[in-house]
Amino acid sequence: MQCNIDAKGKAIRLVCGLATVVAGVVLLILAATGVLTPWWVWLIALAALGGGAFQVFEGWSGWCVIRAMGFRTPV
Repeated sequence: MQCNIDAKGKAIRLVCGLATVVAGVVLLILAATGVLTPWWVWLIALAALGGGAFQVFEGWSGWCVIRAMGFRTPV
């Protein structure tokens, strides 16, 4: 995997990834304490954690999967 995004793209992916991970953790806490009771909240929380972690990886490594597939991204 070679670097295919610039410093601005790395920073945006890292910040968005961290925000998504934090949102996933908040959802997990709310689901675990019983504030949010539907079963699908757990799925959304886990999806947010996984997606956010992948964004953090992209920002840290400088590699974007969408760009690697040949699509152009604005950042």
